[in-house]
Amino acid sequence: MYWLITTFIILLVLDLAKSITLDLLNAKNIRANKDRIPDAYREVMDKETYQKSVAYSLEKSRFSLITTVYGGLLLLLLVLSGFLPWLWFFLENFWGTSLWAQAGYLVVLTLLLAIPELPFDWYSTFKLEEKYGFNKSTLGLWISDKIKGSLVGFVIGFPLICLLLKLVDWLGHNWWLWGFGVVFIFQLLMMILYPKLIMPLFNKLEPLKSGELKDELMGLSNKAGFAAKTIEVMDGSKRSGHSNAFFTGFGKFRRIVLYDTLMEQLKNNELKAVLAHEIGHYKLGHIPKMITMSGISMLVGFWLIAYLAGAPWFYAGFGFAGIASLAPAFLLFSILSGLVTSWLSPLSNILSRKHEYEADAFARNAMEEPNSLVAALRKLNEKNLSNLTPHPLYSCFYYSHPTLMEREKALLKS
Repeated sequence: MYWLITTFIILLVLDLAKSITLDLLNAKNIRANKDRIPDAYREVMDKETYQKSVAYSLEKSRFSLITTVYGGLLLLLLVLSGFLPWLWFFLENFWGTSLWAQAGYLVVLTLLLAIPELPFDWYSTFKLEEKYGFNKSTLGLWISDKIKGSLVGFVIGFPLICLLLKLVDWLGHNWWLWGFGVVFIFQLLMMILYPKLIMPLFNKLEPLKSGELKDELMGLSNKAGFAAKTIEVMDGSKRSGHSNAFFTGFGKFRRIVLYDTLMEQLKNNELKAVLAHEIGHYKLGHIPKMITMSGISMLVGFWLIAYLAGAPWFYAGFGFAGIASLAPAFLLFSILSGLVTSWLSPLSNILSRKHEYEADAFARNAMEEPNSLVAALRKLNEKNLSNLTPHPLYSCFYYSHPTLMEREKALLKS
């Protein structure tokens, strides 16, 4: 099955070439603007902060190039070395071929594949982010996060994998439809349970304290028709100086979470505008739309896994000939599908950016003026040392949000 390996190598080379080209184009664009603040951003950053953001963006770009090449070479070695089928047969000698053993293979391999990424994650946290004043984490906390993340992943993932593998025995060729249903419902449940059960394992969430700010935010929430029971504050400063706000859950389980760093950086009116933006996502139906798109993608993915699991040429081409288990199909799909789906990211980003424009417009209408949100966006870009001059093609592939200039133009448009 040399054609299959050849196809894999071609897809990998094309994906690497795309990623490297985009990083180089982006870095070139940053350097072209590094000596002078573009006129549109002179009110956003002073010269010293702008130079710092340029240096930060360039260093992240170099780091991205290194990790991209490293990840590509690692994937090439992983597939061509025969390690994946070797590990399968090695573990089979100890564990047998039971459903538990098959699920265990996927869990063990997932943990093993995470190990080569650890040095880069450590460098990003304790060197790159530390250098620019963003890292607030300690080595102990970082290690604790990795251990807890692995344990949570095992507790959730292992039973789910076992259930998916068992569906094949119960349902035969139609397992993938039910498998999609199981995972889709599980994801909906996680939207409710994650902030209640899992997020507190890593961060402390507390209701916003009573006072003028809470009164203003709750008043805006009621005015916008959201009627939030509470607004929660997360101790994001425990790990990073970056600031953010996000919306999670749906229906009566919906929550809006503000980072404590965000609250330190923004004035009351600016926080109200950010809250209005997040409420806009809910009121405009963006959550169910994104869930629907995710569901369609997942359904196609399950169909492909079922198809590939039944294709002897696919298993044989990657060294799994003669294996009847579904586990290798899950594994190979998870590590190889990105070579194709990465080319589709501009399409999902178009939809995401459309939603951001709409939520911005909702916030402008709720605030009855655009200036508060404009001021908030400018501060967020300044405090996070955002790249103000990304290359358009880079932005197309990697930015789920419009750039600051694009958002300002839309907000200030009469």
